[in-house]
This record gives sequence, structure tokens and C-alpha cells, in this order.
Amino acid sequence: MDDSLRAGVAIYNAGAYRAAHGAWETKWLSLERGGDDERFLHGLIQFTAAVHHARDGNESGAVGLARSAQEYLDGLADDYRGVDIAEVRAFLARLEDDPAVANDPLALRLDERVVTYDDLDFDAVVVAAETLAEELDGYDESVVADAVGYAREEVADGAQTQFTAMVFDFVRNEAQRGLVFQRLSEHVSRRRRREDDVSDLFE
Repeated sequence: MDDSLRAGVAIYNAGAYRAAHGAWETKWLSLERGGDDERFLHGLIQFTAAVHHARDGNESGAVGLARSAQEYLDGLADDYRGVDIAEVRAFLARLEDDPAVANDPLALRLDERVVTYDDLDFDAVVVAAETLAEELDGYDESVVADAVGYAREEVADGAQTQFTAMVFDFVRNEAQRGLVFQRLSEHVSRRRRREDDVSDLFE
């Protein structure tokens, strides 16, 4: 869960409140209902949704989500899996009373740090890249998936070069993410063509 957890926290802290749930959802759905980890992720997902809805003007939806998120997180340790759950619960209580507090949203802390994209290692960056491609508009998930595959090959070979650097840049360079994705698409297309050319030789 660590890579997914860190990626989702970083995505949330970057202001992509709706997208953050994507990093946690697959793991959450695989967990036994009612277990501590399931309640933890369910609560975080509803927390991020509450912030998103409050900032989007859906106050009634935000209030309901804030209330249910508190119920899921109730009883968990204040530092469950390194997340400052006590701080999250306190913020949710304030949001339930006044959705306007979401205009200055809580920064999520993991292991007492506000985690950003710069704090993610390769495996967590992969989760973040795939989540952002899926949840944000304008990106082709298959391009990012192939780029991640090529980056994994580089890492396995001990040569973190072209695709590895671009996957990191896609996540970290928010201001120019569209331009980074365009470059990434071009490199993926060229790599796909080379692979197709080699495959054709054996048909």
C-alpha cells in the first residue's frame, strides 16, 4: 500500500483533490470490508471527495462526505500508517460545520511531512503518473502505461535514462505537464514503431 498511499497524498497536496482517490481506489476495493485498512482508505477517499465538492460549490455533498469520512476514520490510531489522522478528523469536523474551510484545505502529512511529488521514489511516481493520466483530462492512459513499461526496463537494466526521466517529469512538472506529455507521446510512438518493425521481420 505504501506506494499508492504516498502517491495519493502527493497528488492531493498538489491540489488535484478529485484525482487523488485514483491512487487508492484499486487497493481499497481489494480489501476486506470493515477492516482497518479498508476504513482508512475509504475515509481518505471520502475526505478528498469532500474537499473537492466543497471547493466546487456542492456544499451539501461536501457536508455529507465529511460526516461519513469521520465515521470511517473513527477509532483508527491518530497516526495510522503514518498519516496524521487526528488532523484529518479535526479538519473534517470543521468542514462539516462550514464547507468554506475547504478554500484553505488541510495539507496531508505522512510520517510528519507534507509529501510532494519531489518526495516520491520511482514506484510511487509510477502510481502517480498512471493516476494523473487516468483522472485528468487531456492525457492518453495507454501512452503513459507504455512509457512506464519502458521506464521499468531501464530501471531493471540499471540505466535510468530517457523514459524514466520523462515519467518523473510528467508527474513533477505540473506547469508544463501538457508539453511533457507531448514529448512523451512522440518518444513512445517512435519506440512502438521500432518494436513493430522488429516484429514484422519475424512474420
